[in-house]
Formats: sequence, structure tokens, C-alpha cells
Amino acid sequence: MKLDLRHLPSGHLVTAADLEVALRGSGHELQPFDIVLMHTVASAAYGRDDYIDTGIGFGREATLFLTDRGVRVVGTDAWGWDLPVSAGRRLFEETGDPSNVWEGHKAGADVGYCQIEKLQNLESLPSTGFTVACFPVKVRGASAGWTRAVALIED
Repeated sequence: MKLDLRHLPSGHLVTAADLEVALRGSGHELQPFDIVLMHTVASAAYGRDDYIDTGIGFGREATLFLTDRGVRVVGTDAWGWDLPVSAGRRLFEETGDPSNVWEGHKAGADVGYCQIEKLQNLESLPSTGFTVACFPVKVRGASAGWTRAVALIED
């Protein structure tokens, strides 16, 4: 499924309440093993110098909201799953709390999940009713790699 979160401003840390509202609006009830793709303001910045600093972030709360419901694969059109680098830096400088850094990534220590970043053309997808196929490249000794993500839409 795809959640349209483009109404949330760049730098916003997504909450469980944000996801609940978006899910209600989609009319889809999450099922275990659903793949959830996030369409954010970052897609419009792709290719620009400010892309790395544009988008919303999925921290611990939002990530665990999804994984607690059986989601094990998520995707975003942003540079990363967590807050954009500049927004994350500001949050750390304001709070001094290192647990805020990469908190969405770190939530995977509690419940394992995979994330796909830098997705494009999400505006072409319906909210539901498509299949996501990922063709990963294996990188020896790495904890991450790249993938060719493809959406299959039935007519």
C-alpha cells in the first residue's frame, strides 16, 4: 500500500497518530506483511541540491507502530527513513539526546524490518492494489545495499 503524507511539512517527525489518520484516509486496514510505501514532500526535491535535507522522518514511534502490526518492509521517497540530516541534527542540538539520532533505523533492533529509500514515481501508484518486487544487489560485508524496486499494477 502507499500512504500519501505529502501534507506533512519537511522536517516533521511522523507520529503513530499521523499514521493512524493516513490509514483511515486510505480506507485500508494494515495486514501482517503489508509493504507500506510513504509518499512525502521529498519526491518533489529529487535531483535538487536540497534533496538530502527535504522530507519527513519516521522515528522509533512510527516505525514500531508499523512493525507491531506485522509490517516488515517499508519504503520512502526520501533520502532516508529517519529525519532529514539537517532536521535530525537540529533535534539533537536542541535536546542533546543521542537516542534521537537514527531512531527509526535503531527500532529494527526491537523488531526486524527492511526499509527501501529514495523511491521515485510513487505518484503513479494507487493507494492499494499493487505488488512490490525488489531485486537487491548483494554487497559483501555490508549491512545495506541497493535494490531495483518495481511496482506491478494489474489492469
